[in-house]
Amino acid sequence: MQKKSLSLPLGIVLRKSPGVTRWMRWVWKAVAVLPGAAPANWRELRRDGEVVEYHAVTVPLELWRTDTEAYLTELSTKIPSIYVVMRETPSAENPLEVVLATASPYEGQDYADNGEDIVELVPMPPALMALIHDWIEQHHTEERFVKRRRDKKRTDLVENGVGDARISQMTDVYRAPRNKAETVH
Repeated sequence: MQKKSLSLPLGIVLRKSPGVTRWMRWVWKAVAVLPGAAPANWRELRRDGEVVEYHAVTVPLELWRTDTEAYLTELSTKIPSIYVVMRETPSAENPLEVVLATASPYEGQDYADNGEDIVELVPMPPALMALIHDWIEQHHTEERFVKRRRDKKRTDLVENGVGDARISQMTDVYRAPRNKAETVH
């Protein structure tokens, strides 16, 4: 029996650099992923002046056998990427919480559309691309396209004077509409 999913620990590297305006003191950006990383809690990796890179957190990258079409779509892009989903926190020291990392562009787009989350694309390392490609090879099945057929009901027929059945009428709903000039006595 085939496995339904595969989980891989994925370290997320965030870069803190000085902001360019007085309203934004620091700029945070997801810059790399570390496949198979150990757990981390904002461990400093590199410092160059005021620019600091942190191994902020390790989250599971879940691959599902039902999402192979999405992974295939992502691998066919010019630069295959991992979508890192983050949320702002009130903490000044660690202002971002990493919620999710996914290889599915559809799931990444869902988080980008909600307007509350920050979604950044981080290029996939070659080893991770190979792992995802192998997962697709094992589990992907092409879905046959089936053209939907219209029913034979005629939509061009109009019943004059029929109102909405959900709205109660004081008179017959099949009555002919009257001209307003005729109703004046």
